[in-house]
Amino acid sequence: MNLGILGGGAWGTALAQVAAAAGRETLLWALEPEVVAAVNDRHENSVFLSGVPLNESVRATSELRELEACDALLVVTPAQHMRAVLGRVPDCTKPLVLCAKGIEEKSGNLLHQVAKAVCPKARVAVLSGPTFAHEVAQRLPTAVTLASEDHEVAKQLRDRLAQPTFRIYVSDDLAGAEIGGAVKNVLAIACGVVEGKGLGQNARAALIARGFAEMTRFGLALGARPETLAGLSGLGDLVLTCSSSSSRNYSLGKGIGEGRSAADLLADRKTVAEGAFTAPVLARLAREKGIDMPIVDAVDALIAGRATVDQVLGALLTRPPRAEGV
Repeated sequence: MNLGILGGGAWGTALAQVAAAAGRETLLWALEPEVVAAVNDRHENSVFLSGVPLNESVRATSELRELEACDALLVVTPAQHMRAVLGRVPDCTKPLVLCAKGIEEKSGNLLHQVAKAVCPKARVAVLSGPTFAHEVAQRLPTAVTLASEDHEVAKQLRDRLAQPTFRIYVSDDLAGAEIGGAVKNVLAIACGVVEGKGLGQNARAALIARGFAEMTRFGLALGARPETLAGLSGLGDLVLTCSSSSSRNYSLGKGIGEGRSAADLLADRKTVAEGAFTAPVLARLAREKGIDMPIVDAVDALIAGRATVDQVLGALLTRPPRAEGV
């Protein structure tokens, strides 16, 4: 099986490493010509994943038509650009593995719904879990969820990608795998704010636990299964992303907690903090469905500049007491 990787950022490059290490012919499509040149000439992605030597079998291109020779595509473009990129893929019937994390802002659709709308003949899977790109690229132990309604596709992809340092657990819960990855990005911003504001470890632990309750409420309302939300793509990814400045979303929140504006921080970044784009659509969907998500609402207000850190903290800390299970 020849694999194409749509997206030459850090995560796309790391997945190209995984595919190459599994013995797959691997073609990495990148928008940036400097990334293509660095991968092909020096076997590195100095723009997005510096310091990691790449497998010499990884080849890069800026031409989408070259992906026609691939048997399956790993789609690692930012969530808000996925629809446009898939619309340009010459052959949109081959299996698609969605590796971005987010919710489409305009439509409110999960990414597998976007992919099915653009490529109705493609069999779609979702790859998600606690994965810092630089660790995956260095072949440090990692475990992920691969979800697809087509068990045969999931099994084939697992067998062609899995390695001792890249364990893959198969599921058929597409919604659960995607919702965990999308919501945790927003909660990671909140945990970064706690760090930047110097509120302590107790506060962060409480925020992770109450954030997981919000993730669960939202996921169950959209048909996700609780065991998926409590697994690698939900709780596992939440713990990782809410605990390290290696997370783009956590570092964004940390900057906000230290007093910088979200607009300034986002303007300075060359990589995408998906949680900043997911927060407004997630907050909107929660309101429309009557789902209580106060932490998500707080992050939405911070990103939009409608409230200060002190204001959202005051609102969260003065909420009426309630039973823990709700």
